[in-house]
Amino acid sequence: MATPDQRTDARDVWLPIPPDEIEGLPDGLHYVHWDAGPDYPADPARCAFYAVPYMKSPEILLSPLARMSRVRAVQTLTAGIDHILPGLSDMPSGAQLCNARGLHDASTAELALTLILAALRGIPGFVRAQDAGEWRPDFRPALADKSVLIVGYGSIGSAIEDRLTPFECARVVRIARTARDTVRGPVHPLSDLSALLPDADVVVLATPLTDATRGLVGSRFLGRMKDGALLVNIARGGVVDTDALLAELESGRLYAALDVTDPEPLPAGHPLWHAPGVLITPHVAGPSSAFLPRAKRLLRDQLTLFAAGEPLRNVVATAH
Repeated sequence: MATPDQRTDARDVWLPIPPDEIEGLPDGLHYVHWDAGPDYPADPARCAFYAVPYMKSPEILLSPLARMSRVRAVQTLTAGIDHILPGLSDMPSGAQLCNARGLHDASTAELALTLILAALRGIPGFVRAQDAGEWRPDFRPALADKSVLIVGYGSIGSAIEDRLTPFECARVVRIARTARDTVRGPVHPLSDLSALLPDADVVVLATPLTDATRGLVGSRFLGRMKDGALLVNIARGGVVDTDALLAELESGRLYAALDVTDPEPLPAGHPLWHAPGVLITPHVAGPSSAFLPRAKRLLRDQLTLFAAGEPLRNVVATAH
């Protein structure tokens, strides 16, 4: 294992965006571009800062990490870190893993609102009618006057509420791991979830995937939701028990709009594709035109701190 002095000598920064496309990168570091291609741009042992490529296979993303013996910071471009956590044990002691809190807030919140509105107003049915050349008017529920429950009230959950505000919801109820107060009102602890579910017309999942949240939305959770309620998942597929959700959809009691599934990608022929009352998008909350400028800004800001020896932001784990 490299000593602290040897680690300090490592100055390579691996970036998934060409460095000449990121304005304001600090001097004193050696920047190389790697977006998960077959060849490494430099010796991984000389990497000090690894910015993880976006939307690539976890196996490929983890492959150089085992050889980055002098890395001091690993920066994801996702809010979730579950795809990189298996590599934490390969990182040298003291190396920090940072997530991209804030980077996807705008894009993910937009899609959450899109899914809510599309599901409530029956847009998938109207698109199918258009494909068939048929005029099929329908009376559908509005978002106005509905109660919305956000499970996972971090920066993305807050951004979702920003976009709900003009839609005249009856109320927005917030849940996070621990209770706190915000300018908008209280955030309830996860322990209040069971009591709050029966009043929600729309339940939005925006929580990270952890040991505590894996399978959180199972038969008991779904059974507490009111008849006709809509479940929206823009978190991770593993937060939901797919079999339990399928049972509720097939009974017609609940509806769902899902940007993430378990398994993922959802294989052809899986019953979730054709379950009644479900709208599925293929994990596209993050990838939009909003991504690149925010990713560049995040990398520039983090590297400015890194070069100056200042504490990094969004540190979620440290290797031991």
